Amino acid sequence: MIDLHCHMLPGIDDGPTSLEGSINMAKMAAADGIKTTFCTPHIYPGLYENTAENIKRHVANLQLILNDKGISLSLNFGADVHLVPEINAGIESGRIPLLGGSRYLLLEPSHHVRPPRFTESVFRLISDGITPIITHPERLSWYGQHTADFFSIARSGAWLQVTSGALLGSFGPAAMRFSEQLIGEGWCDVIASDGHTTGRRAPVIAAARKRAEALVGAVEAAAMVETRPNLVLNNLAISADARPPAHQVRSTPSALRAIIGKVLGRGAA
Repeated sequence: MIDLHCHMLPGIDDGPTSLEGSINMAKMAAADGIKTTFCTPHIYPGLYENTAENIKRHVANLQLILNDKGISLSLNFGADVHLVPEINAGIESGRIPLLGGSRYLLLEPSHHVRPPRFTESVFRLISDGITPIITHPERLSWYGQHTADFFSIARSGAWLQVTSGALLGSFGPAAMRFSEQLIGEGWCDVIASDGHTTGRRAPVIAAARKRAEALVGAVEAAAMVETRPNLVLNNLAISADARPPAHQVRSTPSALRAIIGKVLGRGAA
């Protein structure tokens, strides 16, 4: 399995505060059957001022330590990027990393307030050839009032990522119900841990995969933790028929960019 979203690096965001905490998280992930973990600390202007350069450095250092200790976990880099107006410029400059240097971006909307021009911002990223992966929509307090926004951006090419703990009830019944809806109705592309500690927010996904199997079957559950994350790992595009059934993109990429360009009031990219 591949975990696309995990806060495992020590001392650079709200994940583990010590190297020991990072090592214990890595041991837990490996024991869960995870082969690759993307280390994705927050990039949140004014709070967590991480950059691609410092994230890559921390990942490389932690990988050396895991190798030395015989912990069989491959690390990759990325960031849990807060949606702000400057995001496109940050990506273009290289300050904001895409997942493993791929075309995929882990994108975190505000938890408590719908961002202004939310769908337009996502469409712009898609128009620029980036596939945004929207983190934990089931845990956003405004999700229930704006479900159509998420269905719209999913049909347009964005991915939706459900948190493993949310599906299992760790974030309360409302988040669990939304998780079950997204997976059961065929909207969820990937399940990831969003791990922060070895406690309630652990870096594990195997139990959530089992729960997803009960909702959508073993093949689709495997797609959410193996097949689609492997596309990210290898920077491969996803075909329409490989998306979850509810939001398969039926337009060609060029036609889709033209449609998005019209929405944004500009020519096709």
